[in-house]
Parts: sequence; structure tokens; C-alpha cells
Amino acid sequence: MSTARKLRLGPLPKTESVKLTFACPATLKADLDRYAAMHAQTYGEAVDATTLIPYMLEAFMAGDRGFRKGGGGAKTAG
Repeated sequence: MSTARKLRLGPLPKTESVKLTFACPATLKADLDRYAAMHAQTYGEAVDATTLIPYMLEAFMAGDRGFRKGGGGAKTAG
């Protein structure tokens, strides 16, 4: 694992997933691909943009104070 650079999105955990499809501008896809390449170089594990997107969205929503204050976030049974 390289220590020359620290990305906001760290190593990826193993999780259960649900398929979701969306469209984005070509420029965003290019940025996502570049981020995926940097992530792979930093953490030494090949990863593509499709794999990173859920973690990026999760990090974004976790940092959104309005969303958290409004009761946003996954609910657990119990």
C-alpha cells in the first residue's frame, strides 16, 4: 500500500449489494475512472469506478449535515 497519497475514500470493505443503474456525464465517468486508478495505486488492489461509486455516495451522504439532521441514513431492524 502506497503512503505517498491519502485519498478520502479508504480501502473498501466487503458488503452485500443491490444493483442500481444510473447515467452520468462523460466527464464525470472520466473523473471516476481516474479516481479508481489512483485508489488502486494507493491501496494496491485493482478496483473500477463501478465498485467505488456506492462507497463515494455513502461517504457523501454521511458528511451531509442536513441529511443527517433530517433523519437520513440506513435504519436497522431491532
